[in-house]
Amino acid sequence: MEKIRNFCIIAHIDHGKSTLADRFLELTETVPKNKMKEQLLDMMELERERGITIKLQPVRMNYQDHQLNLIDTPGHVDFSYEVSRSLAAVEGVVLVVDSTQGIQAQTLANLYLALEYNLKIIPVINKIDLPNAQVAKTTKEIAHLLGIKEAEVIPVSAKLGTNVEQVLARIIRDIPAAPTPIADPPRALIFDSFFDDYKGVIAFVRIFEGKFKPSDKIDFLGTGAQSEIIELGVFKPQLAPIDQLAAGQIGYIASGLKEIKKCRVGDTVSLSAQTVKPLSGYREVKPMVFAGIFCQDGSQYPKLRQAVEELQLTDASFTFEPHQVKALGFGFRCGFLGLLHLEIITERLKREFDLELVVTVPSVAYHLLLTNQQKKEISSAQDWPDPSQIASVSEPWMKVDIISPAEYIGGIMQLVQENKGVYQDTEYLEKDRVILHYQTPLSFLLVDFYDKLKSVSQGYASLNYEYLEYRPTKVVKLDILIAEERIEALSTIVYEDNAYRSARSITKKLKEALPRQMFEVKIQAAISAKVIASERIAPMRKDVTAKLYGGDVTRKMKLLKKQKKGKKRMQSHGKVNLPPEAYLAVLKR
Repeated sequence: MEKIRNFCIIAHIDHGKSTLADRFLELTETVPKNKMKEQLLDMMELERERGITIKLQPVRMNYQDHQLNLIDTPGHVDFSYEVSRSLAAVEGVVLVVDSTQGIQAQTLANLYLALEYNLKIIPVINKIDLPNAQVAKTTKEIAHLLGIKEAEVIPVSAKLGTNVEQVLARIIRDIPAAPTPIADPPRALIFDSFFDDYKGVIAFVRIFEGKFKPSDKIDFLGTGAQSEIIELGVFKPQLAPIDQLAAGQIGYIASGLKEIKKCRVGDTVSLSAQTVKPLSGYREVKPMVFAGIFCQDGSQYPKLRQAVEELQLTDASFTFEPHQVKALGFGFRCGFLGLLHLEIITERLKREFDLELVVTVPSVAYHLLLTNQQKKEISSAQDWPDPSQIASVSEPWMKVDIISPAEYIGGIMQLVQENKGVYQDTEYLEKDRVILHYQTPLSFLLVDFYDKLKSVSQGYASLNYEYLEYRPTKVVKLDILIAEERIEALSTIVYEDNAYRSARSITKKLKEALPRQMFEVKIQAAISAKVIASERIAPMRKDVTAKLYGGDVTRKMKLLKKQKKGKKRMQSHGKVNLPPEAYLAVLKR
């Protein structure tokens, strides 16, 4: 156990975590050179396409007679639960900061998480090979933030491999060895999992006490499930079976469980017939953004159910419950940590399970106090009660930290105030870099706040947010009618004082997104029964008089009258099929 080092790499998005992990794998010869490729630990095709880490990924390396267990973590705020779970399984972290960008919002958020777990921090400045690298300035920032000497910060180029050996040497020297277990009964913490058709649920575990071997009978203390270990092993980074997993090590256990619900992230695994106390596990994650997910083809609902269950196994922050909408049929009301999280989950459902989906407009969870004093939490516009039954409504507020060069303060302050943000204070990292602290409603962060922030700061500002509390608000349900038919999936909750502007924006966007029909299509936005904005899409027309070659004008009028009558009949019976672009138009208004 004295030779085991368990650690994570944490950083802001795109600061070079996965590239540094690649150099570790090369230096320790964990992966043969002929099998090496960029961002090797980003296993999903989606991660490679977007250039971001979505899932945590463990790997075991052997270096200088030491066993190094690394967990590569995501950098985006929407995947912070992946980071917190990883931190509970290790004794130290490598904190990576991009020398061209300096400390960013998610750098601080991940650092504070690591300090909460009382982990040893090894600071690293990456991308020192770039022409615009500001090594001295970034070193000073990190040293000031951590309260250490500048010489303790390691400058590296993960791309070229410069000074990466120094980082491995510091990991061995400074990160504490896995602590000696106090008790004998085996206990392991599940920090992630996935489903295999042949081996059942495969749990990623950190062994805290005792040993586990194949064929051992095991108990899952939280769910009460019992099983037998089919296989256990380590990550190389592919699954590599071994004879046993002992205290201090990180590996996997193939449980053989076919029921996904019986294996839960944060649960404790122990041997059967042993009386043990469960490990502390994780704080329960609270979804912030909600959206309905439905199949375009209703017969695919069972396939969608299986898909969301399997995805929840690999992503513990994703929640779902059955939901029915008259216009869309059976589906699920799903909870996410943010818009990127929603985007990634829907993309994975489409790619990995070959599903054609309809996703409703995202919303936050509102707390309602009804006139009969009953309390309700509502996250869907479809469940919104009649306005006469509502006494008061509260919405979630977030604590927002924005790090930016000082020259963009004015534009950022104006943007946040337009989004009902409440200014708290300004903190200076350096004389030309600041942290702006705000409180703002979550609903304003949902749509395009991040894009606008990048725009006003020319791409230099970074954002981090966390839940604060619920506060009273005035909101109403905005219904969208297309061809006189109410489209429930497009209903949304808007601020009372912003309802007209939202209605105009949505109807205008839908006019651009919907294809023309053979009949006139009315697009209307209404609150209760009152229409407050509308647009119309003119019908496609056929020149029915083209075949005429003479005769009286009454022949022409007769044909035009017949055409008009037919279009009126089509308008009363015609149905408009909404393309996915229509839903996106409302989402990105």
